[in-house]
Amino acid sequence: MLAFALHASNCLQLVPLLVGMEVRYKRSKHSHHQHLGSKLRFQNVCLKSIGTVLPDEILTSDQIEQRLGPLYQRLKLPEGRLELMSGIGARRVWPAGTAPSGPSIESGNRAIEAAGIDRDKIGCLIHASVCRDFLEPATASKVHDGLSLPSHCWVYDVSNACLGLINGAVQIASMIESGAIEAGIVVGTENSRPLMEQTIDSLNADTSLTRKTVKSAFASLTIGSGSCALLLTHRDLASGGTSFEAAIACARTKFHDLCVSDDDTAGANMQPLMETDSETLMAEGIATGVMALEQLLDETTWQRDQIDRTVCHQVGTRHRAAMLQSMRLSMETDSVTFPHLGNTGSVALPLTLAAAAARGELEPGHQVALLGIGSGINSVMLATRWGDTVVRGIPDDLLGS
Repeated sequence: MLAFALHASNCLQLVPLLVGMEVRYKRSKHSHHQHLGSKLRFQNVCLKSIGTVLPDEILTSDQIEQRLGPLYQRLKLPEGRLELMSGIGARRVWPAGTAPSGPSIESGNRAIEAAGIDRDKIGCLIHASVCRDFLEPATASKVHDGLSLPSHCWVYDVSNACLGLINGAVQIASMIESGAIEAGIVVGTENSRPLMEQTIDSLNADTSLTRKTVKSAFASLTIGSGSCALLLTHRDLASGGTSFEAAIACARTKFHDLCVSDDDTAGANMQPLMETDSETLMAEGIATGVMALEQLLDETTWQRDQIDRTVCHQVGTRHRAAMLQSMRLSMETDSVTFPHLGNTGSVALPLTLAAAAARGELEPGHQVALLGIGSGINSVMLATRWGDTVVRGIPDDLLGS
């Protein structure tokens, strides 16, 4: 079942409606939108452009370990442990005090300008990162204003852990396929600095921690920052663009408690901490991914050897190897960014897709599988056929990684 996070005032008008466990669509007479529960097929949706923005400041795993000196000395932890366990050598962080809306406006503008589309044609703006400026109003409202988008545009936030942008892309694709809008943009910005700094301070201050109990905080040290925007249009506006072919969702929410952050009640004064049962989360996340991939293959009739490129959520070395092995997919045709960017949450998969395109790993006609997995545990996967999608904002130092 697709998770839609919308304001109640919008629910009666939006094209996708949730009825029990079934996703139903009010379709125009010209729509060919097909659906079977959590499976969706598309014939008229293209990914026109991707805009990205990355922070300038790079924080290496060695630098984090230096800041964790008191903890490492107390527990006699070996230096190099963080990069060895995760495969993450560095991640980027925004300047202190950065609000997500700022980079989101910048990456959104890059996507719009790259596409060369009339802003008045954009009928939906979704802000979909874990990080947001405030609880109310929707951060999307500030981004919508900053992008100078039209008043008839749907504007709202979506939140679904590391799947936010993929969920948003599916919602926009559904609205385009139904004929409700011509184009839409989903954007998000993740800011890891507050979580990173609070985690380091907490670990150094807590003298009761042991080698065993410290593990639950490990994942927080792998988080990175970034911003990404995906601009989707009807194929009539994107000659030769990357086509969306199918989307599926898989929910195993009995594992919702394996990765939990603090209560979302304190607004700008939040002191974020996150606890993760990393081993169980990885095992059950992989199991969820295997189930979801089978759904995607069934829906598309693709065979594994017909997938030219995979782009997955970016966690780390062990997760990637175990995931691809369990899915019986090749590492040679899988694109990554986590060694240099860490786990950038909801923008990790879209940023990696952009980097893969910029590095020339994607060619016209390639069947590209976008394999999203997020805590909850939920999975959303997309089947696409790569085309002429324009990418803006990938820095040179990522082009050779």
